Amino acid sequence: MRLIKPDTSIDFVAYAKYALVLSALLIVVSIVSFSMEKLTFGIDFTGGVIVEVGYPEAVELQKVRDALAEGEFPDATVQHFGTSDSVMIRLAPEEGADSSDVSTRVMDALDVEDSAAELRRVEFVGPQVGDELVNKGGLALLYTVIAILIYVIVRFHWKLAAGAVAALVHDITITLGVFSLFHLDFDLTVLAALLAVLGYSLNDTIVVFDRIRENFRRMRKATPMEVVNASVNQTLARTLMTSGTTILTLLALFFLGGEVIHGFATALLIGIVIGTFSSIFVASVLALKLDVTSQDLFPPREEDAEKASRVTR
Repeated sequence: MRLIKPDTSIDFVAYAKYALVLSALLIVVSIVSFSMEKLTFGIDFTGGVIVEVGYPEAVELQKVRDALAEGEFPDATVQHFGTSDSVMIRLAPEEGADSSDVSTRVMDALDVEDSAAELRRVEFVGPQVGDELVNKGGLALLYTVIAILIYVIVRFHWKLAAGAVAALVHDITITLGVFSLFHLDFDLTVLAALLAVLGYSLNDTIVVFDRIRENFRRMRKATPMEVVNASVNQTLARTLMTSGTTILTLLALFFLGGEVIHGFATALLIGIVIGTFSSIFVASVLALKLDVTSQDLFPPREEDAEKASRVTR
């Protein structure tokens, strides 16, 4: 079965100007959202109390939320943990209150609605630990991008490396922008998803770059624009197949995996869609804007250069 015909010849470069306008608009919206709303950090980063409560049978989350709201916890985050009879409650930090006091108040609020509730676990994350996680998470993203930049420069050329890193920054910025714009919780699972998005997007870009380098060697008389178009068309079936199967898996996680990995699946869904878009329209097109040529990827040998200089004399 073929998703794409072998002779497909879509002029991606011609559509690139529209794609870049769309990308610019999304990035501007993301940056404005950062400046006005910022990210809604989860308890992993802000600190707070995590309370795990067990029930003898499956319990409705709305029932638990209503009980906590009546017990002075209207902003509590409630989700199933593993099974439908286990509930995880995340609470924002309170000044002067320790975890044992908070957990006692939580259980008192739940006992009013259902006395069968059982306290299973209490964890406290201090704000200092949360700040440290924010700093280390940001450094992890930065170091990953720098390592990718060095790798692509060594393997290909700095013009292609610039396109690859621009595509990665594009993907992360827009993904974070969606989380900021819609006030989605940003926790450690979302940070892990962003690092996975970096690897996925880079893999897509490297596949296209490999084909560009190969076609520069095969298509001697073609222009760089024709080489890029041919390379993207030749890898299009692989790109769509990989992205499509991954998205199907993530949709299953999103709808059936429960709230524990909801943020993780959301970040990956957004990142993979944007990453597929950037590997086609951002990375290669930016390399074209930097005038990448076959001489950049296959520099002539010194003796060839000497022969050429003799002929010109």
